[in-house]
Amino acid sequence: MTNAADPAVVIVTARPDPGGLARLFASDYSTLAVSDPAAALAILDRRPADLVLIEAGPGLDALGTGLGFVRDLRRRVHLAQASILLVAAGDPAETRDRALAAGATDVVLASLDTSDLALRGRNLIALAQAQGAAEGRTHALAQEVERALAESQEREREIIRRLMVAAEYRDDQAGGHLTRVAGCVLAITDGLGLSEEEGNDIALASTMHDIGKIGVADSILRKAGPLTDAERTEMMQHALRGYRMLHDSPSPLLRLAAEIALTHHERWDGGGYPQGLKGTEIPLAGRITAVADVFDALISARVYKPGWPLERARRFLEEQSGAHFDPACVAAFLSRWEDVVTLVEERPADQAA
Repeated sequence: MTNAADPAVVIVTARPDPGGLARLFASDYSTLAVSDPAAALAILDRRPADLVLIEAGPGLDALGTGLGFVRDLRRRVHLAQASILLVAAGDPAETRDRALAAGATDVVLASLDTSDLALRGRNLIALAQAQGAAEGRTHALAQEVERALAESQEREREIIRRLMVAAEYRDDQAGGHLTRVAGCVLAITDGLGLSEEEGNDIALASTMHDIGKIGVADSILRKAGPLTDAERTEMMQHALRGYRMLHDSPSPLLRLAAEIALTHHERWDGGGYPQGLKGTEIPLAGRITAVADVFDALISARVYKPGWPLERARRFLEEQSGAHFDPACVAAFLSRWEDVVTLVEERPADQAA
C-alpha cells in the first residue's frame, strides 16, 4: 500500500513525548508521530499509511483525537484499507462498541501493556498490507476480464461483418442497403430514447435481417418480374432460415440478430409473417428494423422497380403507421428525419423519380 517514502505508521497523540509510541514500530516500519490532528490529516491526504494509531484525548467525544477524528479518516476513500487502532480510556465494552461503530479497526485500553499494543499494531499493519495486495490483484483481474470481454465483443462484430460480406456476394445491392438500414435503426432508437449501447447493438444486429436469403435461389432473388405464389412462399422462408442460422448462438448479439431476422416482416396489425404476430407481441428490435428496412427498400431501385423519392417513402410510412408499422417507431424515425436525409445523401440509394 505504501512505498519507501511513505510512513507505514502514523501516530496521533497529544502526549508530550510522542516518540515513545513511535519507538514501538520504528525498528521495522517507517513511522511518523504527530500531536496535531489537523496536521495528521494533511499528511494522510498526501501519503496514506497502513496503520493510524490514535491515542484519544480525555473522553471519546473530545475534539481532535476522539471519534470524530476516526470518522474523518474513514471518509477518505484512499484510507479504506488502512487499519485504525484507537487507544482510549473508559468502560471497555462501551468504548469498543462506539469506536468500532465510528470506523476503528480495533480498540485497546490505555492501560494495555506496550508490548501487547505493539503486537496488535503489527498484526493490523500486516492485515492492511494483505488487503492492499488483494485489492491490487482484484483490480488486475478486473482489467483482464474487461480486456477479454472487449476481445469477445469484437469477435462477435467481426462475425457479423463477415456475414454481411456473405450477403453482398448474393446481392450486390445488399451492402449499401444494410448500411442505410443500420443508420435508420440508429435514428429510430435515438428517437425512442434508447441508450447508445442498446441502439448500437440493434443497429449492428439489423444488418443480418436478411441473412436467410443466402438459401434463396438466384432465379427468385434476382427475378425482374412478379413472383409466383410458390416463389413468394419460398422467398418468405428467409425469415425462418435466418433465425435458425443464428438463434442457438451463445452470443447475445447474434441471438438479437436471430430475433430480428425472424420478426422484421411481422406487421403491427398482425398481417405479417412468419408468425402473424401483432402489436407488442413483435419484439421491439423487429419493429424498429421493419420501419428501417421497408423505408430503404422503397427508396432503392431493384430489378423489379425504380426507387421512390424520399418524400414519397416518408408519406408511405405515415400512412402505414398503426397498420404495417409500430406508430411509436414511425414517430421516432420521423423525429430524426434530417439525420435520415443526411444518411441517404452520404450513402445514396439508386433511385428514379
